[in-house]
Amino acid sequence: MDTRAIRHPNHIRLLASPVRHELVDTLAALGGKATVSELALELGRPADGLYYHLELLAEGGLVREFVNDAGERGFAIQGARRAPLRLAYDLSTDDARDALAQYAKGLLQVAERDFGTALARSDVEVAGPRRELWAARNKGWVAERDLAEANRLLERLCELMSQTRDDERTRLMSLAFVLAPAPQKGKRRTKTAG
Repeated sequence: MDTRAIRHPNHIRLLASPVRHELVDTLAALGGKATVSELALELGRPADGLYYHLELLAEGGLVREFVNDAGERGFAIQGARRAPLRLAYDLSTDDARDALAQYAKGLLQVAERDFGTALARSDVEVAGPRRELWAARNKGWVAERDLAEANRLLERLCELMSQTRDDERTRLMSLAFVLAPAPQKGKRRTKTAG
């Protein structure tokens, strides 16, 4: 069992806010722990605008508050060291399904904003092996082995994109994706002559 997994619908709803989602992602990218001023600098937002969201995350038990040696308030991912939080998908109740839908909507809002911000930059690679701007949607038929491979690749991508900053990893990137079964339409009937 993954101890980092978020299961309760109320916790998932906390992460449905694009600001709170981004705060938790940024905390993970910074090694799981950061002061509010470090978070504000990383996100390009005023620190006092983050307290409300950080306090909600702390009340919900997703992060914990600390005070460093310099007396600065900070927050750390609860129970995790250097690892991002993950959702546990429970579709057994309307409440759980609703929370997951809200989460996905917030995730896509963050992705849309990140993509739009990158479009305005002139230094973004858009082709080749160092490409860093990409939006795509694919729809097609898969076998069970294809789905298993897709999940392995997505998990590996999540691992690659969830590493903390170090001397080599200096470029902060955002990755969002949705994998969902597409509704299968019935075959159209064709009219036959006479």
